[in-house]
Amino acid sequence: MSNRNRHREPPLGEDKAPSAVAIPQSGHTPLNSPVEADALALFRHAFSAKQCQAWLTGLIEQLRWHKDYYEVHGRRFHIPRLQAWVADASIQYSYSNNLLEVQPWSPLLRAIKRAVEARVGHRFNAVLITYYRNGGDHVTWHADDERELGDAPIIASLSLGATRTFQYKPTDREAVEGLPLEEGDLLLMRPAFQQSWLHQVPAEPGIAAGRINLTFRQVMAGEAFERQREQSVS
Repeated sequence: MSNRNRHREPPLGEDKAPSAVAIPQSGHTPLNSPVEADALALFRHAFSAKQCQAWLTGLIEQLRWHKDYYEVHGRRFHIPRLQAWVADASIQYSYSNNLLEVQPWSPLLRAIKRAVEARVGHRFNAVLITYYRNGGDHVTWHADDERELGDAPIIASLSLGATRTFQYKPTDREAVEGLPLEEGDLLLMRPAFQQSWLHQVPAEPGIAAGRINLTFRQVMAGEAFERQREQSVS
């Protein structure tokens, strides 16, 4: 992820398929801007509470969680949350000189991936899983626009556990909007979102429960990534 001139910091469907709804502002008024409509789609309560709780418990127990770091002027700072990176064997991913450990797809994660792909109509080969242990864990303003994601990244974000606020703003002005993401919500971030918007999950000290966020993505590898890198420097 990148934060555009801020310090860098690091990403089964038995239920009835939901429909995409308008993204509300803080006052729950639908956004009408074509830019915003092109950037986000929300599938509210895409999966049942029972299904989400089973996924949440399984992920907490099965994954190897890491307290990763970012670097600023040669100094290393640990990030205020836990993370796990799961991807196809050929995929590597890094941020701020921090190469993430690749964990293999477990049966549980493959099932979640298939369910998400069926909902949004896109295929993914990697997922960054973030564990916010309580309201103190957070992530600051950034965009998921690394070169490995290509020029038009599509990211599907699934929320499990406690409700947390997803804030977003245009890159060219301070107009912050807030969207509460509840358990089972599936947020599709289209290419326009990473290109023109920043987002964060701010600290909310009053929240004691944990939340897991899975951001599924398609990462380029091998020859495809080399072609992308050559085009970016030519």
